[in-house]
Amino acid sequence: MAKHFHLAPLQELSNLRLEEATRQLGQLIAGERQANQRLELLVQYRSEYQAQFLEAAGKGLDPQRWHNYRQFLDKIDEAIEQARTMAATARQRIATGQKNWHDKRGKVKAFDTLAQRFRARIAYEESRNQQKLMDEHAARFLGGTKEEE
Repeated sequence: MAKHFHLAPLQELSNLRLEEATRQLGQLIAGERQANQRLELLVQYRSEYQAQFLEAAGKGLDPQRWHNYRQFLDKIDEAIEQARTMAATARQRIATGQKNWHDKRGKVKAFDTLAQRFRARIAYEESRNQQKLMDEHAARFLGGTKEEE
């Protein structure tokens, strides 16, 4: 009679949940990468625009253009702050995703350990049963040989 691991459905479900957590973590990491790239682009753009502003200011600017440059730099600064916030939020989500993944991985390992112990116990029992059969067979053989003598 073949015995089966009764927790196998839970083990499979645990593996599926780990795969989903892995996929989600990958998406979170990609999202953080995009948020950081956006932040870097905004910072770079601000630097370039400020350089243009300083060059134009050195040549002389009328008050309206001065105001326009400053207003646009303020808008870029706001966008940079929003991008920083988004990047920080993405990092927090990654930390949460990593914890979730770690928890799921721990459950998978626990089920794997239980399955290994189950298989080891079954193998031990089968080995004992085979040894018992061999011992009985040897006892009958030796007992039968003595009777014939």
